[in-house]
Amino acid sequence: MQRPAAYARLFAQRQALRFLSWRRWRGIDGGDPARIPPGAAVPFRCNLCGTPNAGTLAELSREAQNCTHCGSNVRFRAMACLVTREVLGRPAPLPDLPVRKDIAGIGLSDADAYARPLAEKFDYENTFYHTEPRLDIADIDPARVGRYHFVIASDVFEHVEPPVARAFANARRLLKRGGKFIFTVPFSLDPDTREHFPDLFDWALAEENGHWTLTNRTRDGREQRFSDLVFHGGPGSTLEMRVFSRAALEREFAAAGFARVRIAAEPYLPFGIHWPEPWSVPMVAYA
Repeated sequence: MQRPAAYARLFAQRQALRFLSWRRWRGIDGGDPARIPPGAAVPFRCNLCGTPNAGTLAELSREAQNCTHCGSNVRFRAMACLVTREVLGRPAPLPDLPVRKDIAGIGLSDADAYARPLAEKFDYENTFYHTEPRLDIADIDPARVGRYHFVIASDVFEHVEPPVARAFANARRLLKRGGKFIFTVPFSLDPDTREHFPDLFDWALAEENGHWTLTNRTRDGREQRFSDLVFHGGPGSTLEMRVFSRAALEREFAAAGFARVRIAAEPYLPFGIHWPEPWSVPMVAYA
């Protein structure tokens, strides 16, 4: 009798072969969402855990959890796909990769769904602002400068205290020559970034009866009070400091010294990656 783990692996392999045949039959192996009939289930293999899944294009949204095993969403799978595409030259499922500890990477508060398998395959370290291993992207340790083949920051820079330009400059400093910065933030197509607190200096958050306020004393001594606050992940956790614009992001990358930047909005349906809108998609900046 087969053991449960062996049976699960065999089932996953058979499902992956069926999904590959389906994609070829539909003529979508290159990943063109326009060729998918409305409402049709798109089979995909999660590139983080290797689990076969299926979902409609509408279900493959940026933040919806749609891997039945690890709970990954499109953004998480895209981060890992871009690491393999940009660093190894091809999109590849992380479970299938050989161990490459000669490739160094660092993440800024990356989700465990992709941080854990990246750490298994690469010399990768996930870091955090408030706990160890700690990294403040606005004030990096000089010992980390120039050490990494790739840096990941997914939905982090909208929470960095102003001026955010120093965070972009430090991300560039972390990279080796030719390194890649794999990046997402929510962004608009407006001409400029909207800074919520442009004069932030000596500030504090306070909660009273479920209502949060931010008080700030500017460098020139002015007192400010803000009550219309936006949090990601629950009040009091990650305060939104700004809403970026795509054009402003491209200017930030250029000013930080990156050689070029590309909008990585390409779909990759074999991994369930689909970007129906032109905003808040991944970007890759090249050192």
